[in-house]
Amino acid sequence: MAAQEQIFISWRSPSRPFKKRQKEFFTTIGAIVFLLAVILVFIKEFLLIGVILALAFVAYVLATVEPEEVEHKITTNGLESARHFYKWEELAGFWFWEKWGQPVLIVVTKLRFPGRVVILIGGQDQEKIKNILSKYLKFYEKPEKNWMDDAAKWLAEKVPLEKS
Repeated sequence: MAAQEQIFISWRSPSRPFKKRQKEFFTTIGAIVFLLAVILVFIKEFLLIGVILALAFVAYVLATVEPEEVEHKITTNGLESARHFYKWEELAGFWFWEKWGQPVLIVVTKLRFPGRVVILIGGQDQEKIKNILSKYLKFYEKPEKNWMDDAAKWLAEKVPLEKS
């Protein structure tokens, strides 16, 4: 007979990091989209213009709509975040990060999608979460970096969308 699931810790937090954006951010995005659209009209890449407009719309929505509150649980069977359950066998490791002044837990999965689960810690004790997860997953002091992380960092430095 299977053992009863035990909840080690549970908390509620926003579903994603959020930062209220200024007018400058939207103006910069609009200018970049407009310039790309003009260039793409000349080479008749109308489908690509549609994709860029769709991505700009997603960026607008993510920057204006505040995230919903979701529940997170760490149990004896795995990790539950926003009503999605991940068994320990599906998870590889974790680390802590800070995004816009908010402490974040990043959990790497062995799944194709999602590759990483991003969970805002809120007011929870980071050490307590680390101690619980370390029993089941590998803890990384520094996050695993790949070429995409390096490219995103380089682009953010070269093309700032707003003043810090």
